[in-house]
Amino acid sequence: MSLLRVENLDVFYGDFQAVRGVSLAVDEGRTVAIIGANGAGKSTLLNAIVGLHPQKRGKVVFAGADVTSNRADAIARAGMTMVPEGRRLFGTLTVEDNLRVGAAAGRKGPWTLGEVYRLFPRIGELRHMPAASLSGGQQQMVAIGRALMTNPRILLCDEISLGLAPKIILDIYRCFEAISATGVSIVVIEQNVGQACAAAQYAYCMLEGKVSLEGPTADLSMEAITAAYFGLDHA
Repeated sequence: MSLLRVENLDVFYGDFQAVRGVSLAVDEGRTVAIIGANGAGKSTLLNAIVGLHPQKRGKVVFAGADVTSNRADAIARAGMTMVPEGRRLFGTLTVEDNLRVGAAAGRKGPWTLGEVYRLFPRIGELRHMPAASLSGGQQQMVAIGRALMTNPRILLCDEISLGLAPKIILDIYRCFEAISATGVSIVVIEQNVGQACAAAQYAYCMLEGKVSLEGPTADLSMEAITAAYFGLDHA
């Protein structure tokens, strides 16, 4: 049984429908990519899944429970945690205090301050610095670390490579293997197709609010992905 299952989800902004009949599944310990151009509905989908967007219909099932109508804080306490686009750290707090915010969820598990610093040694060195003083890549590491401190069962990452240098992006994506090894499932929302598909075992491509392509990443050709990404006729 899938850890996360989304069934025929529609999401609205008033009268505008941003997500149309999306269904997806994420199994325990697996990494799934959701790719698509800016405006395809990826972030709206993610916000609806974690309870941050109430205007929706369909079903979201997490760990066997229907959480479609649950509040975001209840979903987070159940073990579903998001790394938001733009990081949204508390800039005046230290790195370590930002990480401790994640621990406030009270979930038990393997992720502690020590484990986060082992995963990201650089932020361990900067743990007493205010988060606002860090580089973009360092801040992204703190945002991922804060999410891990909730000891999630599934981690949903929204555009974590946005605005970062290629080397920093590679460093951040390398951490996913260690995170998955602890049994955490990962959903990655990305415009960076190559990076996302390299990290994931399964991918969904979205176009204009719908799933335009899905399948194991090993079976998806770049030609098919390009056609689904841009809405081209792929005969």
